[in-house]
Amino acid sequence: MSNWQAFQQGHLDPDFAFREHIFAQFRQAAQRQSQAGPMNSSTATAAPKHAFEVRLGDTKTPKNDINALILDYLTMEGYPGAAANFSKEANLAPQQEDPSIKTRQEIQHAIHSGDIETAITALNDLDPDILDKDPELHFSLLRLQLVELIRQCYGGDIGPALDFATQQVAPRASMNEQFRIDLERAMSLLFFDHDSKLSPELQALLSSDLRRKTATKVNEAVLVRQDQRREAAIRALVRMRAWAESSARSSKKKDLPSDLDIGLNGENAVEFQELTETNGHEPMITT
Repeated sequence: MSNWQAFQQGHLDPDFAFREHIFAQFRQAAQRQSQAGPMNSSTATAAPKHAFEVRLGDTKTPKNDINALILDYLTMEGYPGAAANFSKEANLAPQQEDPSIKTRQEIQHAIHSGDIETAITALNDLDPDILDKDPELHFSLLRLQLVELIRQCYGGDIGPALDFATQQVAPRASMNEQFRIDLERAMSLLFFDHDSKLSPELQALLSSDLRRKTATKVNEAVLVRQDQRREAAIRALVRMRAWAESSARSSKKKDLPSDLDIGLNGENAVEFQELTETNGHEPMITT
């Protein structure tokens, strides 16, 4: 299965792929296009390409457009240091003031690290009404905080987790059936060995994916409250790309190669990794 097929079927994590590979691939593609020269004896003997691939190779993508996509992603996803450095390097105007994206990055980092109390405090300082206006987001954060407390007290005193569940989470769960189900599922972690084979529902609660998804929801909610787009433009472009290929293959009117790789498995993601590392963004803590 190609990486593009895996992406379409939901087997490839787009967040990981975007962070680690996709922009390095864009920059490499632009560099190859700018360095492309006349055909020589070595290229003349290369295997013939599909007509679609030839046409695709002849399409020139302006470097400024690629740089704008990269800056948009760094800004929307909350990488203030990387966005500032890249905007200077690419001679582009910053899309937001640095304090705004820095605060969002700090909140996301706290969630990725499992420090949900700090994240909630910072979120309330940034926008005191955001959680009151979004009960579902508030409950998601509280449930995640409960899961982190259960993780910390595993094999020891479960009092802090029980107190938090009773005082902070249960009152909200009593007013919403789905909240009640989610709370009961989280509390069941107290009765099972975390090292044993848990059900998929319980495994999902202890997975780092829960932190990542919650951080994404919080980031999107902040952007909406600031009257900004919910996501980076590159995500919409990738979905459009998926739709275009699927439509073309379904119509059977277009002659396409059997495999069109989106290029998310690039071997050289150093450039984008260095950009994000200048922002001080640490890897997600999963234990």
